[in-house]
Amino acid sequence: MPISASRASAEPDVAEDPGDAPRPPAGVLERGIALLECFSQERLRVSLREFAELTGLDKATVLRLLAVLVQKRLVQRLESGQYAPGPALLHLGMLYRSTFDLGERMQPVLRELMRKTGETVAFYVRSGDERVCLYRENSTKEVRHHAEPGTRLPLSAGGSSAHILLHFTGGRTKHAKQIERDGYVITRGERVPEMASIALPVFEMEGAFLGSLVVMGLASRQSVEAQLKGLEEARRLLALQGFRTRPA
Repeated sequence: MPISASRASAEPDVAEDPGDAPRPPAGVLERGIALLECFSQERLRVSLREFAELTGLDKATVLRLLAVLVQKRLVQRLESGQYAPGPALLHLGMLYRSTFDLGERMQPVLRELMRKTGETVAFYVRSGDERVCLYRENSTKEVRHHAEPGTRLPLSAGGSSAHILLHFTGGRTKHAKQIERDGYVITRGERVPEMASIALPVFEMEGAFLGSLVVMGLASRQSVEAQLKGLEEARRLLALQGFRTRPA
């Protein structure tokens, strides 16, 4: 039986000693989403206790919400008693990628840009407090930065694409002035020592912000001059596919 909004709002959600516990979401839908957002690349299995600690919800409420998520295959319960992402999430993810032709337009840009620069090229989008690699073309060089589609990284860890995503999605970044002035960000050793990257925003022609394209590799073989040359090539290739690299 579904939980009514009036019943859900009347039930206690916060532990008696909140301490530094997060503020629990108020609505039923927000609570379910909060549980799904507990999963990450580093946290693929989550216990009942961890759900309660991460969301601020009490265990009874978490159990009721998990029962619905398990029934809808958004979450699966393991024999260990822990929970993991369910197969319905993969289905939704595939639907997300197939709802637009972004990949068909973006992959040729990444492929040609990797060929021209010799470095790994990737396209990231923001998901909550993380950035997600949606598409990538890895360098063929023996020593390289390697990215895979689906990789999730915290925005707080830095990196040029993180600053671009923060700036154009309402976040705060120390590179805001440079982004407004030059339309790109260069970082060196910010997230990964000895690695350098340059990132720029990508928009649809009508102005909708899509994400950040980034070229990354060893700082020792990427001079600023070479990075800026790659930037201009990226802008040219993106324009050929109908993208903008400046806000409308």
